[in-house]
Amino acid sequence: MPTSLHDVRRDAFNYVWDRSIPPALEVRSGDEVLLHARDASDEQLHQGATATDVATLDFAHVNPVSGPVFVAGAAPGDTLEVEILELVPQRWGWTAIIPGFGLLADEYPDPWLRISEVDAEHGVVRFSNEVELALRAFPGTIGVAPAEPGPHSVIPPSRWGGNLDTRHLVAGATLLLPIGVEGALFSLGDTHAAQGDGEVCGTAVECAMDVTVRLSVRTDVNVTAPQLQVPVLDAADHSGYRICTGVGPDLHEAARDAVRSLVDWLGDERGLDREEAYAVASVACDLRIHEVVDAPNWVVGACLPLGIFV
Repeated sequence: MPTSLHDVRRDAFNYVWDRSIPPALEVRSGDEVLLHARDASDEQLHQGATATDVATLDFAHVNPVSGPVFVAGAAPGDTLEVEILELVPQRWGWTAIIPGFGLLADEYPDPWLRISEVDAEHGVVRFSNEVELALRAFPGTIGVAPAEPGPHSVIPPSRWGGNLDTRHLVAGATLLLPIGVEGALFSLGDTHAAQGDGEVCGTAVECAMDVTVRLSVRTDVNVTAPQLQVPVLDAADHSGYRICTGVGPDLHEAARDAVRSLVDWLGDERGLDREEAYAVASVACDLRIHEVVDAPNWVVGACLPLGIFV
């Protein structure tokens, strides 16, 4: 029997996870669902916005998630299989340094904003005249309602999903989530046109999108936290990488040191100012743990593909 495609109302979105929120839609296991994800600022930032608009963001209305969707037959203890089928972005996105957010928040106290062109036809994001990113659309926030009652912030991730910011959840990927409540109550939002692993400045290329997923209840699989099955994402990049490392006994501080070093390199070698370099690190570089076995120090690398430079 062919699956059905269901459209979640555009005005069906929320700012928290809460098992008591009435579902916007009920579907059967195996059905496809189209969700209309608003951008992470909930339209507070626009193509003509400036850093002043970043400074006045209303944080009670950020990271809206589309849904929730009730999946018939889903019960606590089961697993929800979420197949990412298609993501259709709008034609622009934004990246901001938001005071108080990001890996180096204490070093970047002032707001900053960049509006990028999102060219889905050519599969690129034009971040600036010097930097062009591959379009790799994915939902930053995706999950199900927690088993625990009451509202829960969408900002921190949890075993139920949430703000995972895992850039590998592109079309073709599958996410497995533990189900905590009847019907699962699935939602997603915070869609990104491009992001590096780590999202170090706290934002990616934030971009509203229409997202189609297939939701299936699995009783033959048991997970206690999100698990992913992902396609091969990147072809061999013959342009190479610049990797700046941080070394020390604290992984968080080592990551901060690696990003600081990359920011310095982008300034010295590419002429980027400090704020833009930090933002480029967020949308393009991947943080990787290179070594975590030789106590007392660990090694973190900030890996930047050189092919982003036009």
